Amino acid sequence: MDSSISSEKEWEVCNKKMKNIKQYLDLTFWKFILVGIINTLVGTTVMFVAYNLCHLNYWVSSASNYVVGSIVSYFLNKYFTFQDKKKSWRQVGIFVVNITICYLLAYGLAKPMVSWILSSENKVVQDNLSMLVGMGAFVVFNYLGQRLFVFKTSR
Repeated sequence: MDSSISSEKEWEVCNKKMKNIKQYLDLTFWKFILVGIINTLVGTTVMFVAYNLCHLNYWVSSASNYVVGSIVSYFLNKYFTFQDKKKSWRQVGIFVVNITICYLLAYGLAKPMVSWILSSENKVVQDNLSMLVGMGAFVVFNYLGQRLFVFKTSR
């Protein structure tokens, strides 16, 4: 009997955790993903053209992605994803801080990690793959930052 009570409690805890996760995987999440696809197409083009055709360095190329992509992201996420009608310079400031932290964290972790894993590859391969890994990490960090801080709503 004790094991069935324990199993029920474990199931209850698990179910509660799933509900917490599901609250962030709603329509807003899927709109954010759609906006992210648009941003990714624009920003990635800018980044890889800057690095591979203009021969700008890793940091300038990846940062140019986020300058251009962030402008597109702010307006699409503000009005489409989160349907936020407030006009606030404070919100713009929080958005810029969020993007900056997410960028530095994602790309700052990606570059040494990929360079270490692919130490036998040449620098161009390492940097291109580092930028791809950084993009993936950035998406996760940025979604959480925008949802929880920039465009947070009272629930």
